[in-house]
Amino acid sequence: MDTRKWGIVIIGLVFALTILGYFYTPYDPNEVSVMERFAPPGQSHLLGTDHFGRDVFSRILVGSRVSLAVGVGAVALGSLLGVTLGLWAGFRGGLVEELFMRISTALQAFPSILLALLFATIWQPGVPVILWAVAIGNIPNFLRLTRSQVLSIKKRSYVEAARALGATDARIVVRHVIPNVVDSLLVQFTVSLAGAILVEASLSYLGVGIQPPTPSWGRMLREAQGYAGLAPWVLLAPGLFIAVTVIGFNLLGDTWIFRRDGVFKRE
Repeated sequence: MDTRKWGIVIIGLVFALTILGYFYTPYDPNEVSVMERFAPPGQSHLLGTDHFGRDVFSRILVGSRVSLAVGVGAVALGSLLGVTLGLWAGFRGGLVEELFMRISTALQAFPSILLALLFATIWQPGVPVILWAVAIGNIPNFLRLTRSQVLSIKKRSYVEAARALGATDARIVVRHVIPNVVDSLLVQFTVSLAGAILVEASLSYLGVGIQPPTPSWGRMLREAQGYAGLAPWVLLAPGLFIAVTVIGFNLLGDTWIFRRDGVFKRE
C-alpha cells in the first residue's frame, strides 16, 4: 500500500471513530467507578480504565470529536480569513498589500500556543481560546500562499483577456483565480489540520485548552502523566491516537495534491 492510501485509510478510520462517538460509546465517558480503577485492557474495557475508573476507549471516542472539531473549525476560520486577505492583497497591491504583509509577518512571530496562553490570561481557558489562537496562527500561511498564487495567475494571458472583455475583479477571482489555487490551498489545509490537532493537544495538556469534565486527547495525557508506570495504557492510548492522526494528515498533505477532477496526483 502506497503512502497516499495509508493517509486515506488512517484519516478514514479516525473520522469513522469520531462519527461513532456521536452515536455510541461503550460507557459514559465521565462515569466514575472506583472499583474498576486502572483495569487493564480486556473484554470489559477495550483500552482499560483510568484513575477514576472511567473507560478510556469511551473517552477517546468523545475526545476525538472535540479535537477534530476544534482543529477543523480553527483551520477553516483561519483559511477563510487568510485566503480573503490574500486575494485582496494580490489583486489590489500597493499600500493594501504592504499593510497585509506586515501584519502577516507580525502574526508569524507569535506561535499559536503563545497566542493561546496570552488569550487565556485575558479570557477564561476553553474552546474559544484554542479556536481563535489556532485560527489567527494560520492566517499568515494562507494569506502568503494565496497572494503568491494570485500574483502569478493575474499576469497570465487568459486573465488579461478576461479583463479586456470587461470582466470585473470579482468575476476573475471566481472564474480564474480560485479554481487555480484550490489545489495548493487544500494541501495547506491538510497540513494545517495536523498542526492544529497538535496545538489543541498541547494546550489541553498545559491546562488552557479543553476543561474537565469534557475529555480531549491532550487533557487525557495531562491526567495520565502521573500514572504512566502504574497503568501505561492510560498514557499510551491518547498519545497513540494523536500521533496516528497527525501522521495521517501529514501523509495526505505532504505527498499528494488533490486535483479538481477528483483524482490524486503525485507532486
